Amino acid sequence: MSHISPVAQRLRITFGKTGSLRYTSSLDVAKIWERVLRRAGLPILYTQGFNTRPRIRLAMPLPLGISSECEILDVSLRQRIALDEVALREQLLAVSPQGLTIHSIVEVDLRASTLHSLIDSAEYRIQFVDAVAPEVLRAKIADVLNRPSIIIDRTRRRKRSVMDIRPLILALYLEDAHDMIAHLSVGDRGNLRPDQLLELMELQDLHHHVHRYKLHTIDD
Repeated sequence: MSHISPVAQRLRITFGKTGSLRYTSSLDVAKIWERVLRRAGLPILYTQGFNTRPRIRLAMPLPLGISSECEILDVSLRQRIALDEVALREQLLAVSPQGLTIHSIVEVDLRASTLHSLIDSAEYRIQFVDAVAPEVLRAKIADVLNRPSIIIDRTRRRKRSVMDIRPLILALYLEDAHDMIAHLSVGDRGNLRPDQLLELMELQDLHHHVHRYKLHTIDD
């Protein structure tokens, strides 16, 4: 059996999701990327076996309804290509659906850690469409941050879990009077979604938009 990796090159693409694309699931986003890469003529590497799949990996699932400018995708190629970032971006965007933006394309070492193991936290901007007084938001933020612990009891797939989510809230503050910035833990040490935070703060019924603008790695 050969131990030579079939991966000839690995590209890391930072992209965004806006408009109606923010209602597309992570699974469907992966399928969209497969079509885009194939139509652009990139030599995508596929898995072996009966049910072959493209060797592409998303860094961290994005909850439905959230826009983003910092999503990351790793794609493995079976043949090396000359990487001209500007030209390749134009090549990919020419066959991309509306709402998909591409911010950077870089080559990464074949031995680099998997994306999922690298991502540690994420920053979100929560914009309230319904009018809400800044002092109300500041009071709710202070209430959350002043709690030494926030214990939640969940049952999922018939399994009960009790955990303290307070350590998962890394930062929470008001910016420009009406925009709330939430820096939340994601990945292996725990995952807290913006909708869960808003429910905790009893703000879930207010009309709002959520935008993920930064993913942090364990080295940040």
